[in-house]
Amino acid sequence: MFDWSHIDTVLLDMDGTLLDLHFDNHFWLEHVPRRYAQTHGLSQDAAHAELMDRYKAVEGTLDWYCVDHWSHELGLDIVMLKQEVDHLIAVHPHVLEFLDLLADAGKRRVLVTNAHRKSLALKMDRTRLQGHLDRLLCSHDFGLPKEDPAFWARLQEVEPFDPARTLFVDDSLPVLRSAADYGIANLLAITAPDTRQPIREVAGYPAVEDFSPLLPGLRTAIGL
Repeated sequence: MFDWSHIDTVLLDMDGTLLDLHFDNHFWLEHVPRRYAQTHGLSQDAAHAELMDRYKAVEGTLDWYCVDHWSHELGLDIVMLKQEVDHLIAVHPHVLEFLDLLADAGKRRVLVTNAHRKSLALKMDRTRLQGHLDRLLCSHDFGLPKEDPAFWARLQEVEPFDPARTLFVDDSLPVLRSAADYGIANLLAITAPDTRQPIREVAGYPAVEDFSPLLPGLRTAIGL
């Protein structure tokens, strides 16, 4: 799908791209509403409806991804609640082989996530993915989400990369558009971020369900 001789850096999203989004969907759509209802004496339906409105109000902003924001707003210990269901955290198929082949091919592997540092720590503890990556970066460190076009210039200040020789992989179309607007030449969408949900239709970008279609080209690039 890509000419690996023209790619030096691979920027990778975490939730939905390297990790199964089922954990996050279950957590925010089922587990948090259940605990919110119990804490505030609401019915499950009322809690769910209220939270959907509150989520939507900050969707795409840094607050949406911020553990501390939601702990304060909802009166819940979000980190503790994540730990209650952290057995659902799972690495997508073929991710480890893909990351290790990237290393063998001499590509720099940088995780670039909107997730809060506390969420990142929990997921790395559970998956040990950090051993297969060269650097882990959170949008909270830059004060902007990846959806904001200004994010990429701030990223480039601390993690220099040539947009023309970079591949960026994400499951979010708004984030991919933001990266495209910045000039990142190679973009890839994930169509099955949540393995429990139907595969999504994606238009405008190369797209795969998982990383398996990229493996043959990488093996060829390193002479396997």
